Amino acid sequence: MTNIFESMKDYLQMNLDTEPKNPLHVGEVMSCWMFLTLMDEATIFIQIGLNTTSDDEVKEFLNESLKQCDTQVKRFKKLMVSEGIPLANTSEDRPESEPNQVPLGAKLTDEEIMNGLSMKTVTAVIHCATGASQSIRTDLGALFTHCMMEKIKFGNSLRQKMRERGWAKVPPYYYPPGMPKQQ
Repeated sequence: MTNIFESMKDYLQMNLDTEPKNPLHVGEVMSCWMFLTLMDEATIFIQIGLNTTSDDEVKEFLNESLKQCDTQVKRFKKLMVSEGIPLANTSEDRPESEPNQVPLGAKLTDEEIMNGLSMKTVTAVIHCATGASQSIRTDLGALFTHCMMEKIKFGNSLRQKMRERGWAKVPPYYYPPGMPKQQ
C-alpha cells in the first residue's frame, strides 16, 4: 500500500521536472524571508542553550537542531540567491561560554531550553506547511515540504525525550459539560 508521503513525493518530482520556472511571487518571497528569520532566531536560541546547559542529552538535541537549521538555511539561501532575492540581515553567532560560569538568574534551565526548542520546532512546522500550501512553484513547495518533514521527525524524538524527563507542557484537559466521567 502506498503511503501519502510517497504519493506526494512522486507527484512533486513529476512536476519539478516539467514545470516552467516563473519568478517567485511576493508571498513566496515573504515565506522564504520569514523562514530564514525563524531559523536565525532558532540558531541563536540553540547557541544560548548550548552555552547554559551541561546535560549531555540536551546538548545532543541542541546540536542536532543546530545542524538541521544550518542545512535548511543553506537550501533557502541558495534558492533565494539564484532567484535574485536579497538576503535578510542575520544575528551574530554567540560565542561559546562555560555553562557553570553563567549566573543562575541569567541561565535557562534544561526544561526551559527543551520547551523553547519544542516551540521553535512547532513554529517551523506550521510555517513550512503554510509556505508549501501557498507556493505556486512546485520546487518551492517541495523545499518547504522537505524542511517540514525533517522538523516533524526531529519534533517527534524531542517530544519523546521531553515526556521521559517530565518536561512536556500539557494544557489542561477539556471535559465537555455532560460528558460521562471516566474511571
